Amino acid sequence: MGDQQKPWLKHYPPEIPASLEYPDAVVPDLLKEAYEKKPDNIAIRFLGKQLTYAELYHAAVDCARALVKLGVKPGDRVSIMLPNCPQYVIAYYGIMMAGAIVVQTNPLYVERELEYQLNDAGAETIIALDLVYPKIAKVQSRTPLKNVIITSIKDYLPFPKNVLYPLVVKKKQGIQVQVDYGETVHHFKKWLKTGKDVPLNVSLSPDEVALLQYTGGTTGTPKGVMLTHRNLVANIHQCKAWTYKAEYGQERSLGIVPLFHVYGMTVVMNVSIALASTMILLPKFDVDDTLKTIDKERPTLFPGAPTMYIAIINHPDVGKYDLSSIKACLSGSAPLPVEVKNKFEELTNGKLVEGYGLSETSPVTHANLIWGKNVVGSIGIPWPDTDVKVVREDGSEAEVNEIGEIAIKGPQVMKGYWRRPEETEKTLKEGWLLTGDMGYMDEEGYFYIVDRKKDMIIAGGYNIYPREVEEVLYEHPAVQECAVIGVPDEYRGETVKAFIVKKEGKEVTEDELNEYCRSKLAAYKVPRIYEFRNELPKSMVGKVLRRVLAEEERKKVEQDKNQKLGS
Repeated sequence: MGDQQKPWLKHYPPEIPASLEYPDAVVPDLLKEAYEKKPDNIAIRFLGKQLTYAELYHAAVDCARALVKLGVKPGDRVSIMLPNCPQYVIAYYGIMMAGAIVVQTNPLYVERELEYQLNDAGAETIIALDLVYPKIAKVQSRTPLKNVIITSIKDYLPFPKNVLYPLVVKKKQGIQVQVDYGETVHHFKKWLKTGKDVPLNVSLSPDEVALLQYTGGTTGTPKGVMLTHRNLVANIHQCKAWTYKAEYGQERSLGIVPLFHVYGMTVVMNVSIALASTMILLPKFDVDDTLKTIDKERPTLFPGAPTMYIAIINHPDVGKYDLSSIKACLSGSAPLPVEVKNKFEELTNGKLVEGYGLSETSPVTHANLIWGKNVVGSIGIPWPDTDVKVVREDGSEAEVNEIGEIAIKGPQVMKGYWRRPEETEKTLKEGWLLTGDMGYMDEEGYFYIVDRKKDMIIAGGYNIYPREVEEVLYEHPAVQECAVIGVPDEYRGETVKAFIVKKEGKEVTEDELNEYCRSKLAAYKVPRIYEFRNELPKSMVGKVLRRVLAEEERKKVEQDKNQKLGS
């Protein structure tokens, strides 16, 4: 696609070039550069504890040496199963410095999911939280795991929090984990010191795989996305170019999005380190903790998900907190409703824009301009060096405003799926990644996602995209959150069902919502069934999981059938 076919480029401000120069670098070079330029800058703040860039760099080097001493070789896979905490960052950079491949592992995985991932990746070493140790111990014999390195949140807490933490966890959650340290189970902080004399002579190539990022399993079995150092470094530089007002060594980024999620990894962790800025890490999203942290720690950047911003703007005491330090927020993982954007910008005087990405693209490919033209309902325009087209079923290119599958080409696009050549061949066509997302481009070069290919509802022969219905519901003053799915219908094939979470203190009935939707949507798109809930199932990033709701509905239908057969 030549520049004349990239209508989005005309919207780029002078500060953002259409094409960037990328260093021939590997991911650990970012940390080394921050350490050399700003050794005394605070790299991480975590519940009262802080680490400078010098401390973080030396800890990562110690981690790499200790891994080499364990027998970890370049190309080996090492899993990280941790929430946001300093140990995560140390382990991530340490694994890559040792030449190994990071395997991002969700701490909420149940045994079945953990066993599958360890076997699929062939991971022989895991660095994990003490609270998940029982799961690891149960599956270890059925996986390649040889070494387990265990850490606790308290290991990087200041006194007296480090002493009180285990008591609080035990009291709150009734959890007391017994870790059987021994020959193959190591204590992280002690283990870090074991490689002091080990030489670190690892030469890394930018084209080697740096990371296996497992897809969420929404499209069947989770697949390991192979991201190279070059992919990750490119996306970090693209992100820096987009947030061009961010100053080297001056920013503070709020890290609530999980770092094991590709979005948190790049936009929070790696971009912070590339800017030698401070990461303010929180192990999980809690709206009260978040408001207190913003008020006290004064973050300037806050990458997040719409559910986080929704919780903040709807908090009854939000006016008591000073949120004015926030300059820019890139929202990912789900559509950003317009009223959420407007209210959040009003509260902070900062900018909140919607972006788009996938595990397969390291992850970001599009965003609205932070300081420029914003189009409501759009995922924005492609990032520098990113080509995008919309393709029809037959592979031909769609016209402007015609819905088709989004295809992407750029330096951030994955190498392929780990040990899945057939899947790779289906998804990567001549360098173009077929995303599985349906969308279109308007005359101005702004892109819109209408939905996942597989989430589309076909009712009475009509194509209905849940996102469009959700956007309308979000505009209702009593709706805090919603999700729309297709449920089986004997007459229409499928029909539209909406799950609603009401705002606190607001009331709305099914009939009122029905009337409201009829005034804004074609009759065939209006939900036929409404269900009110206190909360919706979400991923760790705060993305509403439609597939969980769809699975619940499928089970209900099966139960009804069985009851009818039984009677």
